[in-house]
Amino acid sequence: MKTFIFGLYLNLMKLLAHLIPTDKQGYVILNGAGRSGSNGYLFYKYLKDRHPELNVTLVEPWPSSHLPWKIWRKIGAAKYIFTTHEPFKIKKKQINISFWHGIPLKRMGFMAHNTTYSGNKKNMNIWHKEADYVVSSSDFYETLMSSCVGIEAKKYVKTGFPRLDYLKGSFSKAQILNDFFSCTDNTAKIGIYMPTFRFELEDKDVMERIKSGNFFALSDFNLHELNMQLKRNNQYLIIKLHPYEMNLVKSSQQSASNIYFLNNEYLVDNKVDLYEILGATDFLLTDFSSIYFDYLLLNKPIIFIDNLLKEYVNKRGLLLSPYSDIVPGELADSQKKLLEVLSKMDEDKFEERRLFWKKITLEQNSNCCQSIYELTKRMN
Repeated sequence: MKTFIFGLYLNLMKLLAHLIPTDKQGYVILNGAGRSGSNGYLFYKYLKDRHPELNVTLVEPWPSSHLPWKIWRKIGAAKYIFTTHEPFKIKKKQINISFWHGIPLKRMGFMAHNTTYSGNKKNMNIWHKEADYVVSSSDFYETLMSSCVGIEAKKYVKTGFPRLDYLKGSFSKAQILNDFFSCTDNTAKIGIYMPTFRFELEDKDVMERIKSGNFFALSDFNLHELNMQLKRNNQYLIIKLHPYEMNLVKSSQQSASNIYFLNNEYLVDNKVDLYEILGATDFLLTDFSSIYFDYLLLNKPIIFIDNLLKEYVNKRGLLLSPYSDIVPGELADSQKKLLEVLSKMDEDKFEERRLFWKKITLEQNSNCCQSIYELTKRMN
């Protein structure tokens, strides 16, 4: 029922906004990616900083049924509409440029085990009708996306993703240690853990583990032992969960000297995206999140927490396999294994594999925002 009502609301707003005259300097960014590697938000920052002559509007969260009419007027007037998820525009003459929000490793759309043909075909038709350009980083990326969503090859523009420009951002290691851990130590190593959205597994046991403070959802998780190992290694760990999962973990479960839970409030309050912090870290922990492809640009160690591999293979499937040959880093399916890997971070054996995957997934990876802006100017 809610979906039906929202559909009516959306159609009404589109009808009214369609009557608004077009502003050739109007750029609207519909951001559904929050502050965790958002192509939309970071392109907005670029435009506001480098092109103040433009009329740029950031709309978030998107989609939303609570937007004021003045925002819909901006959407209706914009010549260019940028989206981080499903493409969208109101007028045929508007230009939609789709950023999407990551290089897919998990199957989606036509390739996923848990979708329907009718739903996928409807989604493909939306991409065909609404997306004028789809930002790309490589031929490899285009192959993955088209296999899942059915995007035509002619829509891709190899400009690279806006967030790649910010990977080596303004944050320093000293600032992270001061802000998150209230310490100063030039020799310390900082890691960050960013898992994919695990709620989609619909596994109550996994959610209960996370709710109890077991953010890795490992069967042998022990926060005290993990923190002690980090202290021995002179390492600090930032935890950045999906907002839904972050809300499950109580503050009383987050008390550890060398572990910090980064929430969206910090990012929003400081007007930064996670990628502006990411460049100052020394290593990444993840599972099936697309962040690891982007992290390849930093050429730093990556640890893959693969305890839920079987569940994801069964639920959605992976676009690339076998997993152990695809991922360029150590695997850890238990805390015992993770502690071993953390103690040997200096023994980096995966640089060659990282550089291989960087070459084929991130052909275009610099001056991405400028390339996209220049694309819009060629349309005038």
